[in-house]
Amino acid sequence: MWKKKPELLSPAGDRERLEAAVNYGADAVYLAGKSFGMRSAPANFTEEELGEAVAFCHSRGVKVYVTCNTLPRNREFQELPRFLAFCQEAGVDAFILSDLGVLAMAKQYAPQVHRHISTQFGVVNYAAAQACCDLGAQRVVLAREVPLAEIAEIRQKTDPALELEAFAHGSMCVSFSGRCLLSNYMADRDANRGECAQPCRWEYTLIEKERPDQPFTLLQREEGAYILNSNDMRMIQHIPAMVDAGITSLKLEGRAKSAYYVASVTQAYRRAIDFFYEHPADPLPQEILEETEKISHRAYSTGFYFGGQPGQTPDRSQYTRNYELVAICQGREGNYLRLTERNRFFRGEEVDILQPGTDPLTATLDELYNEDWEPIDKAPHAEMTVYWKTDLPVASGAYLRRKAN
Repeated sequence: MWKKKPELLSPAGDRERLEAAVNYGADAVYLAGKSFGMRSAPANFTEEELGEAVAFCHSRGVKVYVTCNTLPRNREFQELPRFLAFCQEAGVDAFILSDLGVLAMAKQYAPQVHRHISTQFGVVNYAAAQACCDLGAQRVVLAREVPLAEIAEIRQKTDPALELEAFAHGSMCVSFSGRCLLSNYMADRDANRGECAQPCRWEYTLIEKERPDQPFTLLQREEGAYILNSNDMRMIQHIPAMVDAGITSLKLEGRAKSAYYVASVTQAYRRAIDFFYEHPADPLPQEILEETEKISHRAYSTGFYFGGQPGQTPDRSQYTRNYELVAICQGREGNYLRLTERNRFFRGEEVDILQPGTDPLTATLDELYNEDWEPIDKAPHAEMTVYWKTDLPVASGAYLRRKAN
C-alpha cells in the first residue's frame, strides 16, 4: 500500500465546473481569474467569485490553485501585485506560474501562497526542477514529454520536499510543453496568453507551387489530413506506475470542457486512486476504465510516459461520443425527481446515472411529467423541467446519460 495517496487535481473553468470537481472527488482544483491564466475561453472567475470559490472549496477540505501562467507583457506588471495580494487575502493555496518575473512578484506580494511551476515552463530534468525549488517553488508541473523513468530520476535527485505534479488525463497540445506559435501566425491569437485557436486540429492539404489551384490531400483518400492532431492522454490504468515514479499530484486537463466532463473524469480517477490504494498490484476494474469512454474524447494514448510517441489521429479531428447527457437532477420533491433537460429524451428510455460518492447505476425513465404535472412521453425542449417518479436514491447534481446512437 502507498504511504500516501496522490492528490487528484481537477479543472474548474467556472462555478458549475468547480462544484462538479469538488462534489465528484477532487482533492484540489485549479482555476483562473479574469487575467493572467492560460485559458481565456472558460468563463473564469471575477475576484468576488474567486473568493467565494475558495470559501466553498475550503469548507469541503479542497485546495485551490490559481493559474498565473501566461507570459505577461511589461504593462501587465502594474496590475499583477494587487491581484497576487488579493489571492493571498482570499486564502488561495497556490499559484501556478510560468514566468520568473511573476514568481519573484508572488514571493514578494503573496509570500504565504505556495508557488507551483507550470508545465509551460518546460521542466524536463532534475537540474531545472531543483533550480525551481531553489528559487522558492514548492512544486513543479512536469512537461508532458518526460517519460516515467526520467521522472523517477528527477524524484531521486531533487529536494524531497519538492512536489512533482504531472498530467494524467485529457487533451494534449502538439507542442507538448506549450510554447506554440501556430495560433499566432495563423489566427493572430496568442496561445501563450490563453487565446489558442487550435490550428493543430484543422484539416490540411498540400499545395504545389506550379499548381496552386490543385490542392492535394496528404492521405490516400478523399479527406484531408489532420497532421498535427494529437491523441488524448489516459493514464487511469497506470496510476501505480505514476506514483512509483514519485508523482504526488495527478492533474486532469479540461478547464474549457463541460461540468459533466469534469464530474465524470474526476469520479473515474477518484475511484481508480482509491482502488489502487487498497489493491496496488491488481488491474483496474473494467467498469472504472469504461467511465473514461463515456465522455467526449479523441483516441487515447499514454503520451510519452512509457517512451515512444504519443500518437496522432491524422484522418479526423472529431471527438468520440459514446454517451450523451440527457438531463441533470436538481433535487427531489416527494416521490419525484426534478430534472433539467439537456438533450431530448423519451419515456421508457434506459439511462445511466452518474452521481457523487457512489458507483453509476442504470434505470428506466418509466413515468414522466412536465412542470404542470401532466404526463408526457418525451422531453423535447431545451432546459425544460421534467418530473420523474422514482424511488431510486438519486442525488441533486446527478447526471443522466444514455448511449449515443
